[in-house]
Parts: sequence; C-alpha cells; structure tokens
Amino acid sequence: MKKYIMALDQGTTSSRCILFNKKGEIVSVSQKEFTQIYPQPGWVEHDPKEIWSTQIGVAAEAAMKVGATTENIAAIGITNQRETTIVWNKKTGEPVYNAIVWQCRRTAPIIDAIPEDMQQKIKERTGLIPDAYFSASKIKWILDNVKGAKKAAQAGDLLFGTVDTWLMWNLSGGKIHATDYTNASRTMLFDIKKLCWDEEILEYFGIPKSMLPEVHPSGYMYGNTAVELISGEIPICGVAGDQQSSLFGLCGFQKGDVKNTYGTGCFLLMNTGKKAIESKNGLLTTIAAGRSEKVDYVLEGSIFIGGAVVQWLRDEMEVVKKSSASEKAAKLVDDTEGAYFVPAFTGLGAPHWNQEARGTMVGITRGFNKNHLTRACLESICYQTHDVIKAMEADAKCKLKSLKVDGGASNNNMLMQFQSDIVNTAIERPKMVENTALGAAYLAGLTVGYWESEEELKKNQKIAKVFTPEMSKKERDMKIKGWNRAVETAKFWANME
Repeated sequence: MKKYIMALDQGTTSSRCILFNKKGEIVSVSQKEFTQIYPQPGWVEHDPKEIWSTQIGVAAEAAMKVGATTENIAAIGITNQRETTIVWNKKTGEPVYNAIVWQCRRTAPIIDAIPEDMQQKIKERTGLIPDAYFSASKIKWILDNVKGAKKAAQAGDLLFGTVDTWLMWNLSGGKIHATDYTNASRTMLFDIKKLCWDEEILEYFGIPKSMLPEVHPSGYMYGNTAVELISGEIPICGVAGDQQSSLFGLCGFQKGDVKNTYGTGCFLLMNTGKKAIESKNGLLTTIAAGRSEKVDYVLEGSIFIGGAVVQWLRDEMEVVKKSSASEKAAKLVDDTEGAYFVPAFTGLGAPHWNQEARGTMVGITRGFNKNHLTRACLESICYQTHDVIKAMEADAKCKLKSLKVDGGASNNNMLMQFQSDIVNTAIERPKMVENTALGAAYLAGLTVGYWESEEELKKNQKIAKVFTPEMSKKERDMKIKGWNRAVETAKFWANME
C-alpha cells in the first residue's frame, strides 16, 4: 500500500500541505503565508496566482521533507477557504481579476437591492441568508466592473470557481472544472435540496450557467494531476470546504455531532442528518461532507472574525509580537476591567447578520492597558461562539452536551477555559487539531480504499484535554449581559445617519 495521503489546505491567510499516514498522524507539513490585499476599506482580495504558487510550493516542500513521490502518495484531498470567488479565462487560464475574499463587503449594496420575493427564494433554496459573504454577488461584481468580463462570460470564455475549483483546474492542467456539494452550497446559487445550480437565481444575478463547475460528492474521483506538473499522476478524490472538512475530520458523521473551528473566522457546525433544518435564529443550512449522492445537512453559525482578531493585534496594533504570545499577555490580567471588544471589522455574522456593523470598543477606564485589550479580543471570540450556540440549540431543540474544537486558536488554554465558562459546557480538544486538513485526507483516503470505513477513522481519534466550566452562574450572566450591550452599541453605530 502507498504510504501517504496528501491534504492541500488552502486557507484565508496561508497555503499548507500536510501528509498523513494510516493512523491519521501528520508525517510532514509545510506552510506559507500570502499577501492580503485591501484596495479600499471593507474590500479584501487575494492574488489567485499567488494562491496557486504558494499551494504547489508547499506541496513540493512537504513531500520533499519525507522523500515522498507520486509513487507513494495514494491520493490528494483538498480543503479550502469557502465563498472566495475567482473568475478566469478558460483559454488562457488567466484570472480576469483578483480573488474576492469571503470577508469582502464591497457587494453589500448588491445584496441590499435584492427584492423581498427573491430573498425568500434564496433562503428556501440555498439555505443561506442573502449576504455579501457568499459568492453570487462577488461574481456579479466582477462581471459588472471588469472591462470585457460580461461579454466574455456570455461568449462562454470565462469560468468561475471557489478556491478548490481553481486548484483542481491548475493541478489537472485545465482538465478538471468541478467542485463538491459543500463548496457549491456556499455560493448562494445552489439548490441544496435538488442538488443543482438554480437557474432563476443565476438569471437574477446575470451569471451564465456556462461559467459554473460540475458538482459532485466530497469523496469522489475528480481526476488526476497533470503528468507534466509533478512527473506523475495522483488521484484528486477528496474535496470539501474547510468547515465541513473539519467536521468530517472530527468524525462528525452522526446526527447531533457538533464542532467549532477557531481559525481566521469561527465556524460552529451541527450535523442534522438527512433533514435540512430551516433556521429561525439566524443560522445557515448547508451540506455536510460525504461520499454519497444522498447528502447529510448541517446547521452552521459563521463568525467572520475569530483568530483574525489576534492577527490584528499582532500586525496592525503591534500589541503582541506573535500570535502565540496573546495567551500569556491575557493571563497577566484577571479580567478586562468591564470592557468589551466587538470585532465587527467586516460586519457581524451569525446570528446577527448586520453587514454595516464595525469594530467597537466599549467600557474603557483609565486603568485599561494593552493586556486588557488582548484579553478583551480573545474573550470576544468566546462571546460570539456563545451567541451561535444559543441560536443552534433553539433551532435544533436540544441542549449542547459537549463541544469538539479545532483550529489554531484552540491551542490557547486561556481561550478554551473561558469558552467553557461562557457556554457552560465541556470543551473537548482532540490531540489532532489540524482536522480541516485531516477531513480532506479522510475523504480522499476512503475514496481510494486507503482507509476502509468511517469506523476505522474513529479509532484514530484521541482527546488531548477537556475543559470544564469553573465560572459561577451569576458572573456568567453578568458578563453575557455586558457583551449583549456591546453588540447593540456596534449595531447602533452602524445605523447612525
């Protein structure tokens, strides 16, 4: 049997490649950050060519570290930042514009202009709340604002893809133009019940169907890498958007399984089985990663700014020199002195869905210092997660028993303890925190028979640490009340004339 599964983990701030063995253990990893482009306030872009070059670069580096070749890599799985939109010329392979990132708010006016009846159709068919977050309005913006783009699209010369599609196109030498159900379900163009592109929504946004990729299950034989690219063919047979991939990596195969990933944003997902629950509390209904045409669904709460608030502290504010230093700084103070930070840099996601809200700091006193700021930033991640959990419990009509966590910020013990205190439940941190990449590897490995069953995958999972609540109900209620007031302040600021 071949030794490894290669997972390409294309995130919002970096491209990574991880090689996994049969036990689901990391044997090699390589990572490279790439440029974040901010042309105007609220606009976020990436260079698609830099995404591709960093991703193929780290793949070669990770393989080289352990002497892996096409001969001993059984398959490639891809997981990616979702909603980020790339449009390119299918003849030249050249992007017509930078990738418009999921965080970008430039298309909020397009969303605001959607008539009420179309908004309702979008909610019912796609499971999403109309928002600039998703791909549809981003594609429309490119077609409307890039010279010659609309004409080229109508002529059938342009292709659209989320980042997974862009990577597969390049890996295959232009032979694969496809995506999976999880990524398609985040475009705001895909009917999640009929499992097809919605012609009426496409027509509303003025997007030719010829631009769109084929859609398949996450575990599927998409094709092979181009021989000329890496001197051999490797099957590409696992694709999933990062959050659904994470749930799969955490073995969230069963109805009721819940996880939260602490990455650039925070994403809480609950597997709801074969039933697509229509949220009444500001959550999204989307498709779970799987290998069958008969899909499972998830309820999802998307928090736009999670770990990104720590990057902001590091890069823009220069409060900490490196992200890992945030825990030590926050622990130098006992609390935030009653201050709250609402990190609505790009609006508020679930369950508030306020596109215009912006970052807000309230309750500062004379004794407030940079350590209090760091702690307030970390605590904001936990408060936002609390809001989503409460909405999810209401929609699913059940109480959360425990929460599995992963992502870079889940390594922060202070953050995880405060999270347990605020949601008043046990937090389970697995030994493996790179579950987004692991999920893509599992999907690919199951598809080629590297792993035989989901039961085999469950045996790989080990819990490293459990955090249990230590805060009194009185203190918890007081802190949450203060947070709610801070959020209302951020909304008030957005609504000021």
